Amino acid sequence: MQRDELADFLRRRREAISPGEVGLATGPRRRTAGLRREEVAMLAGMSVDYVVRLEQGRSSQPSLQLLGSLGRALRLTDDERDHLFHLAGHQPPASEGAAQLARAGLVRMLDLLEGASAMVISDLGQVLAQNRMSLLLAGHLMNETGDNRYLVYRWFTHPDAWGVHPPEDREHHARQMIADLRAVFGRRAGDPEVVRLVGRLQASSAEFRRYWAEHEVKVRRADRKTLIHPQVGPLLMDCETLMTPDLRQHLVVLTPADAETRERVDLVRVLGLQEFPATPLG
Repeated sequence: MQRDELADFLRRRREAISPGEVGLATGPRRRTAGLRREEVAMLAGMSVDYVVRLEQGRSSQPSLQLLGSLGRALRLTDDERDHLFHLAGHQPPASEGAAQLARAGLVRMLDLLEGASAMVISDLGQVLAQNRMSLLLAGHLMNETGDNRYLVYRWFTHPDAWGVHPPEDREHHARQMIADLRAVFGRRAGDPEVVRLVGRLQASSAEFRRYWAEHEVKVRRADRKTLIHPQVGPLLMDCETLMTPDLRQHLVVLTPADAETRERVDLVRVLGLQEFPATPLG
């Protein structure tokens, strides 16, 4: 691990990014070039103290997950992200691992979608990147580990995950998640990651086993859904999904479906970032 080089690289990349590039408001009295450390910490889902220690060359070796979060927060290109991993003493993820890091082009698109809630997810439902509106509406969804990385796994194994949707919509979203997973299961036939995930879901959830046995298949592309926000209440959102050519990463964009929801979303924007439980937006 090259602590001094890592510290210099992180500091320079932070100073090179304007708040507007990551969807943050630019205040009139900013004395810091680029982003503040606390803004990087917020975007990466880590403590400010750890960001400080990284920039001062005093940190322990960052994990792969943490490096991925920093790469997203600092909007690193693919080459810069690989450099970050090398400086931290890790090999950059390859093949399957690379698919778990949001493509740089998709991350830049998140910044352009300033007025909408947008995130990048893998074809298995692992959230890889979020823009500011997504953070405001759903909280951090990128910090889970193990099976909990997958939205579909949290949906079927953590009952508190259902609260983001009205109870009457639960079956619709459950079936939709499984039908989409079926498509991935067929498309990535024999892929150990997919096979293991399906196996663990079958072992953990009778509900999953029941729906999975029906063999419904449908790739999720567009939908209208209601989200329950803890401060402003129900939000009726239109959801559009754009996919990379290999179908491994998806850009999911949510926009208000009616005037009332638009007003509530504007209120959320004014209220700012809050701490919300990570819940799957099925």
